[in-house]
Amino acid sequence: MGLMKNFFSQTRKPEGTLGKIMLSGMNSGHAKLADWGFEHLPKLSPKQAADLGCGAGRNAGELLKKYPQAVVTAMDYSALSVQKAKEFNQAMIDAGRCRVIQGDVSKLPLEADSFELVTAFETIYFWPGLEKCFSQVAKILKVGGYFMICNESDGTDKTSKKFESIIDGMRCYTIDEISAALKSSGFSKIQSDHHPEKAWVTIIARK
Repeated sequence: MGLMKNFFSQTRKPEGTLGKIMLSGMNSGHAKLADWGFEHLPKLSPKQAADLGCGAGRNAGELLKKYPQAVVTAMDYSALSVQKAKEFNQAMIDAGRCRVIQGDVSKLPLEADSFELVTAFETIYFWPGLEKCFSQVAKILKVGGYFMICNESDGTDKTSKKFESIIDGMRCYTIDEISAALKSSGFSKIQSDHHPEKAWVTIIARK
């Protein structure tokens, strides 16, 4: 049980050998969920996009492909994740279209009123206070910009509730809880979708 707890706790802040093992499976393991989330984005042509809690960098790479005119910033709390995300997106970094940085969502080190799109895949479970962090996202978005959240858990499924008991600091939220926090943080026009067969949820809010 101790080893299992230590391994799954790497989802919060991957580091060391266990963190490398966890990150090695993140890009492929979350791909279907992320692609389902991407389908919900409205037609956009962002010049600046950001993926917060970028993990091993796959979703930042998808943003780069989806929006060839955009510069994408990928950010993660984990130094190891930053390293892996840089490796994954090195060609785009070299081309000047991507930057990967280490940072804290509760005090985002990003330019205010600069982004048209911010995404967060499988990460808000670990954010230190939704309203506080969502307010930081609102701060970096331009007026009319979009914030998309994509979670594997709808906040009620048994599997995720089990992981809550294993992983320190993890909290799975319902759509209503996320939507309320977004409204309190300055977002409007909040739309959500629940996968018809799975616990997956996507929430898109506009500043």
